[in-house]
Amino acid sequence: MAKIRFKPIHIAIAVLIAIIFIPGYIRLIQLKVRNMYLESEISRLEKDNLKLHKEKKQLENDIDYVEKVARESMGVTKKGEIPIRIEH
Repeated sequence: MAKIRFKPIHIAIAVLIAIIFIPGYIRLIQLKVRNMYLESEISRLEKDNLKLHKEKKQLENDIDYVEKVARESMGVTKKGEIPIRIEH
């Protein structure tokens, strides 16, 4: 078998190519990772938006739900009721 010999010029060209292209390749990988993160964030926000839209519709149309939310989140009571706080 013939032995492969690398001339110094070939090694210099290979190193130069690596110096030129490796930073761009690393940046490409970083951007792909960021893109994946942003796509998952968009998906999560779309789900949250849908949930909030449904809750908004329910608050607009269901008086019993409005009362439930007011009682749970703001401690609203009806006349004659005594509020009892349970702390965890």
